Formats: sequence, structure tokens, C-alpha cells
Amino acid sequence: MTYREGRFWQPDVTVATIVVRDGTFLMVEEMASGRCVINQPAGHLEPDESLCEAALRETREETGWDVRLTGFVGAYQWKAEETGRHYLRFAFMAEPLALDETRTLDTGIVQARWMSLAELHADAARHRSPLVQKVIDDAMAGRVSPLDMLVHVS
Repeated sequence: MTYREGRFWQPDVTVATIVVRDGTFLMVEEMASGRCVINQPAGHLEPDESLCEAALRETREETGWDVRLTGFVGAYQWKAEETGRHYLRFAFMAEPLALDETRTLDTGIVQARWMSLAELHADAARHRSPLVQKVIDDAMAGRVSPLDMLVHVS
């Protein structure tokens, strides 16, 4: 089945990392569609990159933090109504290792910050998508699987 213009339909494949420290979550404030929104460190999978590599890279680029992935939360499919774009997000749990305070954050990132669950709930109107809260809720409910569920075949 084709989508439009003779191309096969393909969703945007993204990764997101839920980094937890002392009961708080590493989040980014970023500019998207002219608004300052809240998201996990997240971004698109790049060619020749594994999902785990993408999660580590995006976290480093958007926050300056090096992290260790500890689990796979899940794969989430979502359509952004305002743009019509479809997303397939792979979410990971991670623990922080080290912050490189000299690192310049990606374009569009306003700041990285640690937020409590209460702060995230209070600022829910600024979440970039419903996936922001959903992946945290799933992770906090214990829906975390081993990383070896994901296989990257070179």
C-alpha cells in the first residue's frame, strides 16, 4: 500500500530517555512550533545507529548528561493531529553518570532541568505530546523490560 506521491508510508522513528535521580526526572525545555515545551531527552534515530545508541546520543546532545541505559520501557505509536505526522517512539530508562557542563546543547533546547512528578503534572499543558507523561507513568508502574529485548543486527 502506498501513502502519497508513490512513497511508502513511514513514521518518524524517535527515542526518548527517562533519566531518574533522587525521585526527579531529567527533562528538557525546548522550542517547538513557537512554544516552549517540556519533553524527555528525545530525538530521531539516525542512519546506521542502534536504538540504544540513539538514546544515549540524544540525551548527551540535549542535556549534557552521559547516562547508562538500564531498561526498555516500550514502543509507542502516536499521531500529532496538528501536523498529521506519525511517530514511533522507543522509550528507555537510564541512570545519570556524569554531566559535561561545557557542552553546548542542541539548537532549540532552552535548558535541561530536573523535575519532580508533581512539577510535571502541574506543567502538563506544556508537555510536547501525551507521550511525555505516558512513558513516565509506564516506567513508574514497573513496565520496564531488559535491554536485550532489542536486537540490532549489523
